[in-house]
Amino acid sequence: MAILNIRIIGDPVLRTVADPVTEFGPELAKLVADMTETMEDVDGAGLAAPQVGVSQRVFTYRIDGVEGHIINPVLENSEDYQPDHVEGCLSIPGLSFPVRRFRATRVTGVDMHGNPVTVEGEGLLARCFQHENDHLDGILYTDRLEGADRKTALRSIRNANYDSIAERTTTKRARTVGSSFGGPAQGSPRGSSFGAGAAGGAG
Repeated sequence: MAILNIRIIGDPVLRTVADPVTEFGPELAKLVADMTETMEDVDGAGLAAPQVGVSQRVFTYRIDGVEGHIINPVLENSEDYQPDHVEGCLSIPGLSFPVRRFRATRVTGVDMHGNPVTVEGEGLLARCFQHENDHLDGILYTDRLEGADRKTALRSIRNANYDSIAERTTTKRARTVGSSFGGPAQGSPRGSSFGAGAAGGAG
């Protein structure tokens, strides 16, 4: 297994709709193992394959003792919403904002061996599923922000200070791939982070 590099906003893979997985074998098993190790290394809540440069419909998750992976996920969301909760993303280092998500989610898909998988979750687990599945559709959590938060996020991503935060984060990760990296997000109040780094940034 290996710790993988996390792609940063601006990388086209993060804005590309991922392809369904059609081949099951050692290569897919290694991807899932590497993603799981990377997620755990940064104390993450979840990680989507596009975040590590692989445009396939795969994500891993780990919330409150519930962990696993889903390949070719299909989400069924409740009609009602949960209270807004702060999210971050390792692909957008240093920023975190409250995001509106559905209260409950049922995910169906398969595991790395092609066996059917169904997982149901509410609260943070449902939020994680929705966040990670968005990555598979080329959607980042900042796309779901509204009003002042959206303006602040877009301004922060454009400004020079954000460029330096992203550069420092990328440099830090490049030095530590194969061991560990992470740390709290800078900016908005801390909350659960998805895509990796529950302690700070997420994916």
